[in-house]
Amino acid sequence: MTDRIAPEPVIAAARPPRGPQSVIGRLARRPLALVGLAIILLAVLGAVFAPWLTAYDPNEQLFEGLTLEGAPLPPNAQFLLGTDLLGRDLLARILYGARTSLVIGIVANGVALAIGTLVGVVAGFFRGLLGAALMRFTDLMMAFPALLLAICLAAIFRPSLWIVAMVIALVNWVQTARVVYTETSSLARREFVDAERSLGAGTPRILFLHILPHLLPTIIVWGTLGISTTVLLEATLSYLGIGVQPPTPSWGNIIFENQTYFQAAPWLVFFPGAAILALALAFNLVGDALRDVLDPTQRGRLA
Repeated sequence: MTDRIAPEPVIAAARPPRGPQSVIGRLARRPLALVGLAIILLAVLGAVFAPWLTAYDPNEQLFEGLTLEGAPLPPNAQFLLGTDLLGRDLLARILYGARTSLVIGIVANGVALAIGTLVGVVAGFFRGLLGAALMRFTDLMMAFPALLLAICLAAIFRPSLWIVAMVIALVNWVQTARVVYTETSSLARREFVDAERSLGAGTPRILFLHILPHLLPTIIVWGTLGISTTVLLEATLSYLGIGVQPPTPSWGNIIFENQTYFQAAPWLVFFPGAAILALALAFNLVGDALRDVLDPTQRGRLA
């Protein structure tokens, strides 16, 4: 009689840990994401501690900030990034301009994210005539060029920091609404939603406890990527003269004010342009990394 060999116990594959610590751990293994986070941290620290990082007021016109001929000074020991055509310290204006870009980027993108999520969730969950009307309105808004629409709105309202933020929010919510609508429509047809309805769960419970938690990774990713778009649009509007108005420093209006000295004093355009490029690139790098980390279809291949 042959002895039976006991089957070896099956060891279940360990699941990767979930939660904020897991996300941070996976982000820490991505060099480009760390570079993006470092740039964002530097921009935030520069904006917050601007009064302590520079000895000059961003709007102070310094007599020693111009040459005897009235030309701006190049970078030197006293003015690390040089001065502009009015003798103002360029480093001070860039540091204080970071405040403008970050405030508008966060506020405008936050409002756009809220509007887009609300429209997408309502249209995708309820569908029918309400959903069709909301999405056709979204398609209509997407048909307008974002920059042209922003210029029109900025021309109607008096440009200021908060008005520019609201104008940018009103033209940037449509992409979020389209993505959230697609995911919500798919989630609304899932079995767990039907099970909740059969158990007597109301619409608010289904939306807040079951639909929105599934949408949270997408919202986080689009929120991060959207800040870079917002920063670029704010800089474009300020460069065109319809964004944040002088003397409030903004990276876009710094380039606008000094563009006539582009050949004679290239640092006046290079440094604020490099700041815009670096911040937009940083948010894109972090957003791409978050998309790969939070997307369950990518987690297994990219971990």
